[in-house]
Amino acid sequence: MKKSLLAFVFSPFLMYAQEVPTLTDEMAMKLADKPIHCINQEYPNKTAHIINNEKEVPLTPKDLHPSFYGCFDWHSSVHGHWMLVRLLKTKPNLANAKEIEKILDQSFQKENLQTEADYFTKYQLTTTFERTYGWAWVLKLDEELATWDHPKAKIWHQNLKPLTEKILNSWKAYLPKQTYPNRTGVHPNTAFAMAFALDWARANQNKEFENQLVEKAKYFFLKDEKTPAYLEPDGSDFFSPSLEIADLMRRVLPQKEFVKWLNTFYEKRSIENIEKIPVVSDLSDYQTVHLVGLSFTKAWCMKGIAKSLPDNHPLKKEFQKTATVFLNNGLPLLFQGNYGGDHWLASFAVYALED
Repeated sequence: MKKSLLAFVFSPFLMYAQEVPTLTDEMAMKLADKPIHCINQEYPNKTAHIINNEKEVPLTPKDLHPSFYGCFDWHSSVHGHWMLVRLLKTKPNLANAKEIEKILDQSFQKENLQTEADYFTKYQLTTTFERTYGWAWVLKLDEELATWDHPKAKIWHQNLKPLTEKILNSWKAYLPKQTYPNRTGVHPNTAFAMAFALDWARANQNKEFENQLVEKAKYFFLKDEKTPAYLEPDGSDFFSPSLEIADLMRRVLPQKEFVKWLNTFYEKRSIENIEKIPVVSDLSDYQTVHLVGLSFTKAWCMKGIAKSLPDNHPLKKEFQKTATVFLNNGLPLLFQGNYGGDHWLASFAVYALED
C-alpha cells in the first residue's frame, strides 16, 4: 500500500520499513511546488557573471538571463525547468499542470532563450560559464523536450535550440582540451556531466559527440583501480565522485567489460563507506545541505549501476537496497530546510525516483 507524501515525510517509522518510495501524483505535486515558487524568484541570487566593466555593474540576474534567472543560480533554474517538463510530460493530469504550463510558456519564449544563447558571445569571459554542470542540465532539458510528442513541447524545444547548439559546440571544443577530469563531489564533476551528455548524444543520434565522449571517458577513467572512496565525502558534496565515475562507465562499456572494470575499481572498505548515510548537521546551511542531495545522487547512481549488472553480481541487490535507504533518508529532509535546499533538491529527488 502506497504512503501519502505527508505520511512519508513525517512518519518516524518509514526509515526503518525501507519501503521503496514511488513518485505518486501527491508526491509530484509537493515536489513541483519547490521550483514553481522559485523559478520567478530573482533574489537572493548567486550570479556567476564576471563583470568586465562598469557598464555591466547594474545588470540584474533577469537582465542577463531572462529565462533562467530564478532559483538562486542559473543551473538550479535550468534543472528546475527540467523537473517541471518531466512532471508535465509524465503526469499531465496533475492539479497544478496548468500553472506549470504557464511558467514554461514564459520561460521558453523564443526571445528569452535567444538572449540566453547570446550570453555566451555577448559578454567577455563566458567560455567557462556553467562548464560543465549547467551545460549537462541544458542537454538533459533539451533531451526531455525532444522526446515528448506534444504540440507545446515541440515549440519549446525549437525555441531552446540556439542555447542547446551553443552548449553543444562549446562542449565539443572543450573536450579535446580537457587534459584531466574533475573528481570533486560538487558542480565541476566531470563524470556526472559526461553521463548526461552521453544520454543526450544517444537520444539525438549524434554519433560524433557520442564517440568523442566515449573515448574521453575511457581516457579519463578506464585505468582507475582501487578508487579511494573510503575518503568520501567532503563537507559539502552532493556527488559521490566514485559513484559518478561508475555511473558513467556503465554507459560506456559493454556489460562484461563493465563488470571486470567495476570489480577492480572498488575495494570492500570503499563499498562499505559509500553505503553510509550522509550526516547533515545543519539543514539551514547552504553548503552543508548539499549532503541531502548526496543521498539522491547516490541513489540514482546505485540504481543505474545495479541495472547494468548481471543478476549474479553481489552488488546488484545490494545497491538496489541501498538506493532505497538513501531515498528514504533524503526525501523527509527535503521538506525540513530553507531556501538553501528548496531551490534545487526537488529536481534531484525526481530524477532519483524515476531514473
